[in-house]
Amino acid sequence: MMGRVKDITGLDPDLARDIDGCCRLTGEFTLRSGQVASEYFDKYLFEADPTLLSRVARAMVQLLPEDTDLLGGLELGGIPIATMVSSLTGRPVVFVRKKAKEYGTCKLAEGPDATGRRVTLIEDVITTGGAVRDATKALREVGAVVEVVVCAIDRSPEGENPLADVGLEVRPVLTRSQMDATRSV
Repeated sequence: MMGRVKDITGLDPDLARDIDGCCRLTGEFTLRSGQVASEYFDKYLFEADPTLLSRVARAMVQLLPEDTDLLGGLELGGIPIATMVSSLTGRPVVFVRKKAKEYGTCKLAEGPDATGRRVTLIEDVITTGGAVRDATKALREVGAVVEVVVCAIDRSPEGENPLADVGLEVRPVLTRSQMDATRSV
């Protein structure tokens, strides 16, 4: 059952502007696709800033489904945010790797056992949702219940859910249109 999305409008009206101002870089950047862009969004800049990270985490707390047992921080960008949200809520966190370790415990998810537990994924930025999709499938394979991902920024096209194919609800703190609107102010 999908939880209701809480309305957080007005929670931190300057957050989009402050993150955009910190993270949007101009210059010449080669993207993962090989394309060259004149702008680049460096999400690690807000995650490395304790004040911005705290503001994002506080906004995420408002979006968590009430029945969340565990937070699932995705490697790499979701881990600092999930840790901060865990600290604010007292909910334990499981750290989800991009692929299982090939040594030691050989785990994909580090921390408490997720089997039979409701895991809300925590991610920094979602555009196509590839990493979230992979983590969702992997956690479900070990018996976790994964229905919601809370992200700092949803950069997917307006009105589209890039994770609908895996039945995942996306709850963003900010959207691409909110970030872009800061540029026209």
